[in-house]
Amino acid sequence: MSLSKIICVIGLLFIFSLFSAYNHDLGDYNQIKMKSRIYLVPFGSVDEGILQTLETRLEKTLHSEVERYERMELPQDAFNPERNQFYCPRLLDKLRNFVKPVTEVKALGIADVDLYVQGLNFVFGQAELGGHLAVISLTRLRQSFYGLPENNRLFMERVLKEAVHELGHVYGLEHCPDPECVMHFSNSLMDTDRKSASFCPRCQTILEKLLKSN
Repeated sequence: MSLSKIICVIGLLFIFSLFSAYNHDLGDYNQIKMKSRIYLVPFGSVDEGILQTLETRLEKTLHSEVERYERMELPQDAFNPERNQFYCPRLLDKLRNFVKPVTEVKALGIADVDLYVQGLNFVFGQAELGGHLAVISLTRLRQSFYGLPENNRLFMERVLKEAVHELGHVYGLEHCPDPECVMHFSNSLMDTDRKSASFCPRCQTILEKLLKSN
C-alpha cells in the first residue's frame, strides 16, 4: 500500500474515532438532561388547555420529563387588597411546603393572578436561582389585560417564554444581555415579545455545563 493511501486510511480512522467520541458525549448529555423532571403546579383555577400546551412545549424545549402535579389553592395571606395583587414569594413558600423535590426535580407554579414582589409594580414570575422552585403569572401575558383583542397564539408564546425563563433561573442561569435570548430580563411585555423561547449559544453552553455538574 502506498504512503498516500496509508495516510488517507489513518485520517479516516481518526475522523471516525472523533465522531464516535462526539456521539458518546452527546448521548451522555442527553441522559443528563432527561434525568431532570419538571412538575407543573396550577395555583387555583388554570385553564386545562394552557397546562396541556405548556406540558408539551416544555418537554420539547427543555428536553425534560414534565408531569402535572395536584392543583393547589392560592395562599390567601399572599393577597394584598391595597394592590389587588398576590405577593409572589408566598406562592414559592407554598410550593416549598407541599412539593418535596429530589435533586433532579423542579416545580413550576402557574397562577392566573397578578403577582408582585417588594420594589416592583409587578412580576411575570419569580424563581429560586439554582434551586428547585419557580412561579409564573398568566395575567399580564394576555392582550385583554391591556384592553386589546385576545390572541391565543401570542399568549401561549408568552407563557412558554416566561416558563422557560424562570426554569432557566432554577437550573442556575442568570439574566442575559442578549435581547433575543429567553434569559433576557423582561421589564415590559415588549421585551417578552422581542425575545425568543430559546437560549442563546452562550446561555446554552452554560446550561449544558450546569446540567453536567449537577
